[in-house]
Amino acid sequence: MTNQQKWKRLCARLDEMQAYGRSLGKLSFDMSCCAPEEGMEQAGKDMAALGRRLHQLRHAPGYEKLICELYENSEGLDEVQKKAVEHLYKGYARGKNISAALSYEMNLAANRAYADWLRAKKASDFSMFRDSLAALIGYTRQSIDLRDEKKDGYYNTCLDDIEEGGSERQLDAFFAALKARIVPLLRRIVAEGKPIREDFMTRPVPIPAQEAMSRYLMELQGLRPTASVLMTTEHPFTTSFGPKDVRVTTHYHEDSFVSNIFTTLHEDGHALFMQNEPQELHDKHCANHMSNAMHETISRFYENLIGRSEAFIDFVAPKLRELAGGIFDDVTNRELYEAVNIARPSLIRTEADELSYCLHVMIRYELEKAFINEKITVDEIPALWNAKYKEYLGVEVPDDARGCLQDVHWSGIDFGYFPSYALGNAYGAQILRTMEKDFDVFAAVRKGELQQILDWLTQHVFSIASLKTPDEWIRAITGESLNVNYYLDYLEKKFTALYELK
Repeated sequence: MTNQQKWKRLCARLDEMQAYGRSLGKLSFDMSCCAPEEGMEQAGKDMAALGRRLHQLRHAPGYEKLICELYENSEGLDEVQKKAVEHLYKGYARGKNISAALSYEMNLAANRAYADWLRAKKASDFSMFRDSLAALIGYTRQSIDLRDEKKDGYYNTCLDDIEEGGSERQLDAFFAALKARIVPLLRRIVAEGKPIREDFMTRPVPIPAQEAMSRYLMELQGLRPTASVLMTTEHPFTTSFGPKDVRVTTHYHEDSFVSNIFTTLHEDGHALFMQNEPQELHDKHCANHMSNAMHETISRFYENLIGRSEAFIDFVAPKLRELAGGIFDDVTNRELYEAVNIARPSLIRTEADELSYCLHVMIRYELEKAFINEKITVDEIPALWNAKYKEYLGVEVPDDARGCLQDVHWSGIDFGYFPSYALGNAYGAQILRTMEKDFDVFAAVRKGELQQILDWLTQHVFSIASLKTPDEWIRAITGESLNVNYYLDYLEKKFTALYELK
């Protein structure tokens, strides 16, 4: 049998596995967006049952044999097929020693943890989530222990899974560089920065108007409306079931209209990545293998580098005034730009300003590194969380809902994700610098011509993401490895000017 014949047999199996994967994803989307509370338990059991069948398919002898044979000898396969096999083999190696029974238990625990997290956050009581979190941490360690090959330490393994090549050593240096320049700048702003008008920021904007704004932004950014949907959830996210079915979620607060605007810009960034990978990658089961930091690069790029720019605010302000029905007629474009860029210490990561955001991520990085590596217990998390918010941001955490329960991420087995947000910020600034060499980015933004940005990203960023490691990817785009100074220089230039610091 030739390798191309083996490839065709492998693809037939992958088609069936992806059907189960999409079904699981749609159940998960339903649980997050519209399932009634009393139906959560049954939905979780359904997902675990489907997950058990998916596990069986992934561990079928014929499938494993094809993966291993093609990985060991890929002669006759093209480059995309070879990369697809490489991705598949790495996934196989991580999970090949996990039994069907253990996989079922892990899926059930993750589904139960999400429901427990929702209840705990609503009640602002960490103790209601404590046991589920402890179980997920235990399963994470157990699954790593079963691997034939792993990195040095549990958390290093988690980081490498999410961001190939990532390590505690790399991230410790990365966050130290951020802290060294961001903390002093934030303190200068608090002490010396000019006052910024913000009285209009809590004016109530009707939810229908906010939804209309979200749909306007989706179209402006370039999402295909016939291949995407918009819904609401407790903690916004975006998921994809292929380039023709991308699902964006947001949330609406009548007294915080900007929350929805920047959430939508962020999640649309994820969706654009999902809609615009080359069709060949989808056809050959190689799509959607970019790292999480690559994904967060694009979402943070649209949310902050573009969305919070003065050029973008100048363009969208008239539309906002129109949809809000005169609520902001007394607010100038400049006042709106300054207000959406206010930098101050705060409690909630997803609502944090662009400058202090990475400090929120650093707190989560330090905590999950500690509890995954068994340096602290689950019971210590709330107090340590509160202490770090006081130390790094100078704010008091009033309750668990606005403290260690605010994020959904620890209700699933994806520890090590949080650093992706900060890495994405830095990658994005470096990519913007390169993009500006090809055309005047903000002149296009000021005219609402975001398609030019999407076309550039599609050609230079999306087309290669699933084919390269993070370091290979950023070097292919910009000509150098990640350089955090582009991001730090951008922040210092922007906020020094905004607050008229000497």
